[in-house]
Amino acid sequence: MTKKPFLIKDRLKSFSYAFQGFKVLIGNEHNARIHIFAAIIAIIAGIALKISSLEWIIVIVSIFLVLAAEAFNSALEYLCNFVSPQYHELIKKIKDLSALAALFIAIAAFVSGLIIFLPKIINICVNY
Repeated sequence: MTKKPFLIKDRLKSFSYAFQGFKVLIGNEHNARIHIFAAIIAIIAGIALKISSLEWIIVIVSIFLVLAAEAFNSALEYLCNFVSPQYHELIKKIKDLSALAALFIAIAAFVSGLIIFLPKIINICVNY
């Protein structure tokens, strides 16, 4: 196998593939749109509540982990549907496990958000 040379043009092209994937994710996956909406709310809340740098890191990493998990889940579902268009019990288990992984990450992000934002919101309400 011949090794391809490193070319900036090829690296830039790989970004276009990633952006195409983002369009597929947002255009076709309802849960991804819900996650984007939640991310926008978290960013607005972070700005309004003046969260710390560490809290921002947690929020940003959580947002991108959830979106990455949703992308992996969707990619695996597309692959399963391509390989086995008809119902198959093993394909169902693969899809269910993939969905569970995305759900686990979304729950972790939600709990992290509660830990970061809830005390600040309670403090505002108590001092209002």
